[in-house]
Amino acid sequence: MATDFKNSITKDNLMRAFAGESQARNRYTIAAAQAKKQNLPVIEAVFTYTANQEREHAEIFYKHLQELSGSTIHVDGGYPVDISDSISDLLRRAQHNEYEEADSVYLSFGDTAKEEGFAAVARSFHLIAQIEKYHGDRFGRFAQFMEENKLFVSDVQTGWICLNCGYVYTGTNAPAICPVCQHDQGYFIRLELSPFAGA
Repeated sequence: MATDFKNSITKDNLMRAFAGESQARNRYTIAAAQAKKQNLPVIEAVFTYTANQEREHAEIFYKHLQELSGSTIHVDGGYPVDISDSISDLLRRAQHNEYEEADSVYLSFGDTAKEEGFAAVARSFHLIAQIEKYHGDRFGRFAQFMEENKLFVSDVQTGWICLNCGYVYTGTNAPAICPVCQHDQGYFIRLELSPFAGA
């Protein structure tokens, strides 16, 4: 027999997830601003792109709470304080947080929802856990590029696309200045990592 939703652990977990996703979105928006200050628009774009997906996750979890509209759900939770001047550190911390959500938090929340009889909620938790893994992978890849000083350098011929105008260049280094729009190297990303590569 299904658990009554208003008395469920799942209801609390949904609110925890909503709060966590909302905070992640804000942390990533703040990190994006930090990247912008350091003239790294490509990293700004990575954080903003992910922040927008976190907002969508928050909305999905929030909508599952619709039948409790007008009530207040009290939950406790712990959330990371990820403040650093190092963009690489911000990327690594984001990677850690995403993996934590993917590997333990959302899988557990999904399993609980399934046990309590909330199949649609369980599905959301389990599928979003997979997305959070991709987020962690993305943050880790860009952190590694920065740590190895390879954000704009490749060991092989690589396509580079300017995020501002779309100019594509092939070489081992991203151009120092885009020959089309005159934006600096910070706007270039490996073509295969462009969100819409090949689209």
